[in-house]
Amino acid sequence: MSGNAGSLVANEFSPAGARALPDALLRLKPEVGLVLGSGLGSFVENIDVEEEIPFGDIPGVPVSGVEGHAGRFVIGQIAGVRVAVAQGRVHLYEGYSAAEVAAGVRVLAAMGVKRLVLTNAAGALHPDFRPGVWMQIVDHLNLQGVSPLSGGPRFVDMTEVYSKRWRQDLAEAAAEASVPLCEGVYAAVLGPQYETPAEVRMLGSLGADAVGMSTVSEAIQARALGLEVAGFSCLTNYGAGLRRGEPLSHEEVVEVGTRAAGQLVQLWTAALGRDGISK
Repeated sequence: MSGNAGSLVANEFSPAGARALPDALLRLKPEVGLVLGSGLGSFVENIDVEEEIPFGDIPGVPVSGVEGHAGRFVIGQIAGVRVAVAQGRVHLYEGYSAAEVAAGVRVLAAMGVKRLVLTNAAGALHPDFRPGVWMQIVDHLNLQGVSPLSGGPRFVDMTEVYSKRWRQDLAEAAAEASVPLCEGVYAAVLGPQYETPAEVRMLGSLGADAVGMSTVSEAIQARALGLEVAGFSCLTNYGAGLRRGEPLSHEEVVEVGTRAAGQLVQLWTAALGRDGISK
């Protein structure tokens, strides 16, 4: 089931929870939530901002120390639709648990978000995919060895993590906005080091089209909360060994992500302007 199946987990940030959110984050009732990956923070410059609050001002929400992750929630409107944006995220490789990594998703759910868009920067593995292009995630491989649901609900269905119905709508919106968009499987690894060429070959043999170090814990958490999920990878570089003599760097990832943020704005302006796409 791809829609809102109802929450299977307790949420400490809900009004009845131990860490209830401030009224400023509860009163606006955003329809769609977005989590922005490395270098994509400039997306918020295109939002008519109504409220913003740093992650650090909300007890229980960790703050990232990674470049390209501003660490704040921004609520406002784009194309007439109210959205709540997590400008940045934390990662397992920073030493956080999977539950801590997914705390931002629980905050967005507590705000009233029912549909969630997860974005990330990723390395391209598919031979036909190139850096600078967006890939819509159709499924994922969780190779991080952890889950945000550990110690909580068991056996949450993951048959359709990324809503097929919503993917079709978003693909049509991308075509309308002339934003090149491919589709593929995202592999999540622990990091913080980049993959070796041998690991890249292994991931390709497992069916992965892109690789990164985020997103999956958030997607699992979102589905357990009954949210409808879409995922997008900004392909910022080729996987190690696919282009000889080109070492990988985070600076390159942020640079390409910053350039690609404009396409994300085009896509979401078109998408949110479509009848029913935020419902």
